[in-house]
Amino acid sequence: MTKSERIADCTEILLQTGHEPADVCAIAGIFKALSDPTRLQMMLILSRNGGKICVYDFERIFDLGQPTISHHLKVLRKAGLLDCDRRGLWAYYFVQTAALDPLRRVLSIMT
Repeated sequence: MTKSERIADCTEILLQTGHEPADVCAIAGIFKALSDPTRLQMMLILSRNGGKICVYDFERIFDLGQPTISHHLKVLRKAGLLDCDRRGLWAYYFVQTAALDPLRRVLSIMT
């Protein structure tokens, strides 16, 4: 079997999952954003809270500086998992629940 035939087989198998390669890459990006323990904890806190949490609250919860907290929040926003409302000097973050749907679908296939 040639290399191009192996690639074609892999592509065919990938497409059998019901996900386009671009979708798989996007989902992998979400998993990557959640792979850091602090970011995963942030998502769990936001999900359980059901509301919006200020950056300052995260600083107190995690005992981390504002630049570190902002970095983690930026990664989660870039992955499409969070959004924020700005009120004056403060930013309040909340979960984009629709962004979690691809994860639910992938995890349901895997279980």
